[in-house]
Amino acid sequence: MRFGIWPSPMRPYDEIVELVSHCEATGWDSVFFADHFMPNAPGAEPADGDTLECWVVLSALAASVPRLRLAPLVTSVTYRHPAVLAKMASALDRVSNGRLVLGVGAGWQENEHAAYGIPLGTVRERLDRFEEAVEILWSMLRQPRTTVSGSYFTVTNAPNQPPPLQQPLPLLIGGGGERRTMRIAARFADQWNSWTTPEVLAHKVGVLRRHLEDVGRPASAVSVSTQALLFLSTDESWLAERRGGMGGQPAIVGTPSEVVDIVGRYRDAGADELIIPDFTLGSLERRKDTCDLFIEEVAAHFR
Repeated sequence: MRFGIWPSPMRPYDEIVELVSHCEATGWDSVFFADHFMPNAPGAEPADGDTLECWVVLSALAASVPRLRLAPLVTSVTYRHPAVLAKMASALDRVSNGRLVLGVGAGWQENEHAAYGIPLGTVRERLDRFEEAVEILWSMLRQPRTTVSGSYFTVTNAPNQPPPLQQPLPLLIGGGGERRTMRIAARFADQWNSWTTPEVLAHKVGVLRRHLEDVGRPASAVSVSTQALLFLSTDESWLAERRGGMGGQPAIVGTPSEVVDIVGRYRDAGADELIIPDFTLGSLERRKDTCDLFIEEVAAHFR
């Protein structure tokens, strides 16, 4: 299995680069970064809170951290025209010496779309737009020229020069919608991602494999990544306060031996990569200590 760290975009950049550099030095495989412009809030009301822009941070990390794979988790296709996004991804893949995974999604956070005047649309409109965008991205990252005429995006004989260094540059599709999103992933993705528990992941992987069979691709064509909040400690009293659940958000809670069992269940459900958000890991020093405990006492069992 591979293991990725996911620093919050609400952290100061100096803390992000220190944590990511620490993870690179201690054997982690990848770094993921959310593509959002403000904190989430109910409805369309904008929310205050420092939120670093994803692609600027990934570009800075590409220069600062020379080994880890880099990925947005995920970039909404509503934010940038897919042809522009293909150019951005190709450039960053070259800047990073072939380390980018392009993660994309259909979009969901209402308040940032409303505040910035970016159309979001109904769920059906989002998925129709997403499928068009992914078709353009897939082609521009692989073909010399791309022509697609759709309801949301049109490109005509569009070049992408220079192309990405990786051939092909991996395309990650995020989202657990079983009828549309996962079928789009089966058609175009190199990696699929969603927040899950081991039980949910096992079900979703089954859905993905059925879609892959329907579109004529082998099960091995799409790798699987997933994430959950982490509460890892050797302090039983600290863990006792956190064992009650996280209000429906997938979470991994336990001592190192307990977490080994949980990660094993993710692996058995089909996970190729487990992503650890730093959102619940506390201060910078505690974040680094928890990452060390995880990579030494948990990840070592899955290498």
